[in-house]
Amino acid sequence: QVYIVESGGGLVQPGGSLNLSCVVSASVFNSAAMGWYRQFPGKGRELVALISDDGDHTVYDEAMEGRFTISKDNAKNTVSLKMKKLKPEDSALYICFASVGDKEFEGQGTQVTVSS
Repeated sequence: QVYIVESGGGLVQPGGSLNLSCVVSASVFNSAAMGWYRQFPGKGRELVALISDDGDHTVYDEAMEGRFTISKDNAKNTVSLKMKKLKPEDSALYICFASVGDKEFEGQGTQVTVSS
């Protein structure tokens, strides 16, 4: 059974920072491309960032590039998303996912709210 558990969301003021973490089952961690989506209420989801299985390649949505950084910690089976200079429009449910072949697994998400 594959588990994906996110943490680190919360309320932050505009311009602030948050670090999201995602623990992923060891059974898929080393072979999966992983990343984060974000979901807005009543709207579709968008890709925030993606990191390759070997950790050597990253992709960001252009709106987040330069503000968000995705990384992997192989010792902890963890994928992190460091977010800085947050804006109110970054408020969303952030969902971690792992993609292996034609299968994709995702967690329940962690809520990020940017508001003064």
